[in-house]
Amino acid sequence: MKYVALLSGGKDSCYNLLHCSHNGHELVAAASLGPENGKEELDSYLYQTVGQDAIEYVAQALDVPLYRRVISGVAVEQGSEYGTRTPKDQDGVLGDETEDLYSLLLTVKTRHPGIQGVSVGAILSNYQRVRVEHVCARLFLTPLCYLWQRDQAELISEMIDAGMEAVLVKVAGIGLKPNHLGKTLAEMESTLIKLNNLYGSHICGEGGEYETLTIDCPFFKKRIRLTEVETVVHADNDFATVAFLRIKNASLDPKDVQYFEDVHVPLLLDDSLLSIRDAVLRSQESTTSTVVLADPVPNFEFSMPNSSSQRLDSWVAVANVHRELKESVSNVTIEDEVKECFQKLQEHLMVHNVTLSQCANINIFISSMDLFARVNAVYGTFFGISPPARACVGVDLPPDIRVKLDCIAYVEQNPTDRQALHVQGLSYWAPANIGPYSQAITVNDRILISGQIGLIPSCLTLPSPPSLAIETALSFQHVERVTNALKTNTGGGWNGYAQAVLYWLAKSSDIIHVKQASMEYEKDAGVPTLFIAVKSLPKNALVEKQALFHTGRCLVIDDDDEPTLQARVPITDKGNIAETGAFVHWEVSYFHDTGASCALICFQGEGDPNAVSANLKAVSALGRFWTRALSIRLFYQPSRMHSVEALLQDLFRPNDPPTTSIPCRFISTRETDDWDYALCILGN
Repeated sequence: MKYVALLSGGKDSCYNLLHCSHNGHELVAAASLGPENGKEELDSYLYQTVGQDAIEYVAQALDVPLYRRVISGVAVEQGSEYGTRTPKDQDGVLGDETEDLYSLLLTVKTRHPGIQGVSVGAILSNYQRVRVEHVCARLFLTPLCYLWQRDQAELISEMIDAGMEAVLVKVAGIGLKPNHLGKTLAEMESTLIKLNNLYGSHICGEGGEYETLTIDCPFFKKRIRLTEVETVVHADNDFATVAFLRIKNASLDPKDVQYFEDVHVPLLLDDSLLSIRDAVLRSQESTTSTVVLADPVPNFEFSMPNSSSQRLDSWVAVANVHRELKESVSNVTIEDEVKECFQKLQEHLMVHNVTLSQCANINIFISSMDLFARVNAVYGTFFGISPPARACVGVDLPPDIRVKLDCIAYVEQNPTDRQALHVQGLSYWAPANIGPYSQAITVNDRILISGQIGLIPSCLTLPSPPSLAIETALSFQHVERVTNALKTNTGGGWNGYAQAVLYWLAKSSDIIHVKQASMEYEKDAGVPTLFIAVKSLPKNALVEKQALFHTGRCLVIDDDDEPTLQARVPITDKGNIAETGAFVHWEVSYFHDTGASCALICFQGEGDPNAVSANLKAVSALGRFWTRALSIRLFYQPSRMHSVEALLQDLFRPNDPPTTSIPCRFISTRETDDWDYALCILGN
């Protein structure tokens, strides 16, 4: 795609251009924001303003037109979100410096209507990313952010190896002195690594330790030569001197054409995930028999329960939302069916004084993936910024039903109670959201992660030719990287533990192979885990991983009777119950110090519902769920439901938690295949 480069003149904004070119994008213009004439530095939360004296030279070296704008706004909205979560008001914040970027890019797009992307050199700053992405979304532009979440030591080394010549033009970090100004990255690399080891300073200056000006890079047609500079000490103190380089004069020197086809691109899979890929490959090579569909022709004897909801403390669950069966589906468009589902969802939420903007997770079950684009288009009209996490799968819904929803929401005391990771830019990190959802939502120390299919992040396509091994490894990696990015986004200080994992698969015969991957993966050990074959997955993916995590931070009353956040590890347990005519398996994950808990209970055979219920109620590890179940997802093979309704009533009476029924083609746990049905219970 054609794109405009957001230029600060620094190393990051220029190095990202090499990766944009490597990924097939065409640079047509540059854009930059800076202080008004006479101001050499501005206290901006969003923009690098030092080095603006030379930005014209950088654009000339790139040989593209430069569009500039004076920063007139200030950081009005300083929170982790920018804009509103309501769909009706997607404008920016009046007077905020972000709106200067909107005006600038609007001008560029007006002059160059073919532009579709924006090059952004962001590495770590969520503050910057959120605001740039908000502007891009309003202008229908795609952020190109190939440095996002890269390891900084690797990145600076790659920049130097690629021939990037950038000099320090500002220092403001411990251990950096005015005499470091004007030095190149190559000259400073060892010092920057040393300061990182001593003080935790960011090697690439992501903490504001220093800023740079690029005087040459392989993408430049000419080299910048600084002919007259002056050192200005802005603040001199023992902790960290703040000084910058005033560019008084410069020139452009001719240079030979440089080629950079060999620009370093991170490997698709981290070394730690290669074992996941290899586990699938070994399983595929050694397995001769395959799992067959237990019920290839669905039989819908199980009736569709009505939608229901409940609130436990600050959590709200809504389950089994689908349209009223008042008229034939042939008389209802899919768009109207989605709208009806959301109307019912909102009615349930309103009962508990909750809005859609407080939803943390929504699951969508559709009768055919051919409907996905149309469903998604309507779905997106109900959300603004930071939409809920989401999973969408195709299932064998009963006749006349094409869409079903369930939802988990949280009643926030203030907006900071809910943290969203809603990354929309193309990168090497993890897939940009390809719809109106967030990669993850963190609320009350629970982390709800969207279903992750094995997309290649830089192009949002599946591996070609199709490969279960690579898709599986990528789905694992995406969940890992999303979790790691959340630690940065929320300030860190926690480990993160999976409490429930669902593997959705498009083929039941692939379950055995993904099981091997899960058993190879240490972080899945002991976690309640279910492997489910369904009708289809988004983009014809073979596997989708969905996970519920907890930070491990629990509010504990200390010896002084004061509540303090302390790190805890979830307790996991599992067991079996053999009853006449029935076999039951259960798995749990819970904390002693908080209600956050998950349980998985799987059933084979009919048996006596009363006897099965009595045996389950005798399991102490499951005791909390009979009275504190927030929601239930009932995975079932049609026509093999036996006495599930009577069993649910007996187990959970009188609470009757909201339950979503999900027809499946095959259901497995690590040790046992072909369950008739399974309960995935979220407790609080």
